[in-house]
Amino acid sequence: MAQNHPPAADLSPLVETMIESYRADQRTHHVDVCYLPSRDEVIALVDQLRELMFPGYFGQQGLTWDNINQHLQQLLESIYQRLFLQIRNVLRHEQQHAGLTDCPDCDISAGAITREFLGRLPKVRQVLSTDVQAAFDGDPAAHNTDEIIFSYPGFYAISIFRLAHELWELKVPIIPRIMTEYAHGMTGIDIHPGATVGEYFFIDHGTGVVIGETTTIGRNVKVYQGVTLGATSTRGGQALRGAKRHPTIEDEVTVYPNASILGGDTIVGKGATVNGNVFLTQSVPPYTRVSVKHPEPQYRNRPARVDDLIFLDFQI
Repeated sequence: MAQNHPPAADLSPLVETMIESYRADQRTHHVDVCYLPSRDEVIALVDQLRELMFPGYFGQQGLTWDNINQHLQQLLESIYQRLFLQIRNVLRHEQQHAGLTDCPDCDISAGAITREFLGRLPKVRQVLSTDVQAAFDGDPAAHNTDEIIFSYPGFYAISIFRLAHELWELKVPIIPRIMTEYAHGMTGIDIHPGATVGEYFFIDHGTGVVIGETTTIGRNVKVYQGVTLGATSTRGGQALRGAKRHPTIEDEVTVYPNASILGGDTIVGKGATVNGNVFLTQSVPPYTRVSVKHPEPQYRNRPARVDDLIFLDFQI
């Protein structure tokens, strides 16, 4: 049977209109310039780094102590080359944004940063092992740690965050955000690479968790789905860059589902528990429980109001 094809159309007017729109807004195109990281390459790096962190789980199967040396040599060489090229591109991109047409030191800087990052990976792996243990200890539904490494979205997001955070600390632009936003898209968990997170961190279920750039989280912290560790307001825009906008969560804190803890001056003290649906913009003393105050009996039949969410019960 003959196929029906659409009639030919003259698309040249549309092409010209689109080009005019590109020229009219320099913010939304990257034409006539050559330096950008490749998102596809960064995502491929994420997969390789996970294989490096957790050998035998991802990538090549059937690893033994006899063949792992050769495998690691090949994997690390591939990671080095791929990461070097992407870092060099973003360094050149930064130079270009600064109005400079050349970057004679970009190759040297990219090589140094790549080597420093790779040198940090054993420590990252050590910290990730504590996160695996925290997930296993904190979730009676987990049958073993293999299940956590393979399938837990919270652990996936934490893994990518910890790798991206090292690049963030090394002042690498763009690439850390590509990594964590990729994890965000895969898991629904949004952890900014600039956040500081201690060992034994566990995100249970995870969908809808948001952790802002200047958040500080201590050791042995557990958060549930829907938790926001955010800023009270971003109306100041770029004027707030670098300011402490997000809360500090001290050691051994548990934050239950859909709680919002906001503000750079907000500190949740060691060992505290923040119950679900709490909206918190004030500091919490150590070893207290914070919950939404139950309305007085005469008000229980009326719709909830904002007032009900900001008056809290503090229980020691």
